[in-house]
Amino acid sequence: MFKKTFLFFYENWKIYTFLILIIITFLSLYPLKEKPSIPGSDKIHHLIAYSALAIGVGLRRPSNYVLIIILFSFYSGLIEIIQPYLNRFGEVEDFLFNNLGILIGLTLGIVINKIYIKNKLLN
Repeated sequence: MFKKTFLFFYENWKIYTFLILIIITFLSLYPLKEKPSIPGSDKIHHLIAYSALAIGVGLRRPSNYVLIIILFSFYSGLIEIIQPYLNRFGEVEDFLFNNLGILIGLTLGIVINKIYIKNKLLN
């Protein structure tokens, strides 16, 4: 099952990445009346969301993966700029944690690719 799951994400990384981008966009731009009381730190949520976004890119590393990562970073900044106009809370710290999450997800995807997929699944 583990093998099939990783092969699924390896082969369908574009769909997975696009779906995560849509989910992040919706959750980031949906207007709020007050700050939500979700368990855990807001910054950890940003870190996890953007790590999930970038892991597929790290897993496959397409020829333009650096450009994709830069676009993710700009996109996260754009969301933080737009949020105050939608009754949300745009913060510089959120942008920093978004980018840290992007780097973590990219690195995790690359490591999984090199260690697990290349050595065990595709041979």
